[in-house]
Amino acid sequence: MSEVRDPLGRAGYGRLAHALIACGREGFSGELRVPGSPGGAFHLRAGLVVAADSPGAPGPEALLLRSDRIDGEQWAELVRESGGARWPVAGLIAHGYAGAAQLRVVCVMALQDAAFAIVAGRVDGCEAVLGTEPYAPVAVGEPPARLLQEANRKLAALAALPHPVRPDRERPLPAAAADRPLTPVQRELIGHADGRRTARDLAFRTGRGVYTVTVEVARMLGDGLLECGGPTARIPVRMPVRAPVVRHREPPPPQRQPQPPPAPEPVPVPAELPRREPGASGITEALGPSKSGASWKGFFRLRHGTAK
Repeated sequence: MSEVRDPLGRAGYGRLAHALIACGREGFSGELRVPGSPGGAFHLRAGLVVAADSPGAPGPEALLLRSDRIDGEQWAELVRESGGARWPVAGLIAHGYAGAAQLRVVCVMALQDAAFAIVAGRVDGCEAVLGTEPYAPVAVGEPPARLLQEANRKLAALAALPHPVRPDRERPLPAAAADRPLTPVQRELIGHADGRRTARDLAFRTGRGVYTVTVEVARMLGDGLLECGGPTARIPVRMPVRAPVVRHREPPPPQRQPQPPPAPEPVPVPAELPRREPGASGITEALGPSKSGASWKGFFRLRHGTAK
């Protein structure tokens, strides 16, 4: 927990403080991008921070939806009516879902929560970008030095708790059943804590500020309502000493084709055809004239009784 108890000694924080304060001193208007874990961005206008966003903190739309003033379907309809605007202020006020003062409070809460998430995480660098506009700016910006001071005050208060936690480190789970009444926030956190979600995950799950949830998780750990298991055990991967021999399947033997039936033996053909003898078939005697000299005409005369 040394990183929580000594927030000013983290690597990269000095670079962030120097860059952000320099933007305020120079009256910078644009975006100061802060890569890291979770990282984020500060949006400035004339040297004042008017918005901040981070993957480590819920944005103003998540906080507004959590307030039960508007549900998801109504929000989607307002976004469509406004042509896809991420923060349809005019529609929210016109439909009576929230007043202008309430929306300003939500934007301030989102700005400060994102600043806390960025400062509480790892800062890898800073980059100033011109020509950008935030989607949910506050009406009156925050001086960079005062914004950083407030974020560090929250980190110091978190580190002073008996069981300090990091927003993105510990993964609590419910402990034994409580023997005293629980607050709505405590019941909600116990219902979502499963040993896999961090305080940041629980903040997105419940639609509350990441700082508020982180402090409440730390208090519930001290009260015995939550507990943190040991570090997640890594699954050992054992590699074989010798590479296994890959046995390829042998192709099946080719099927034997059925043998064709044997060809019939050829009929022996004599080398020379027999010579034909005249009158050997007897057809000459059968059709030729008889030796008595009778002819065919005489045969027909006898049969029909015709005189010569």
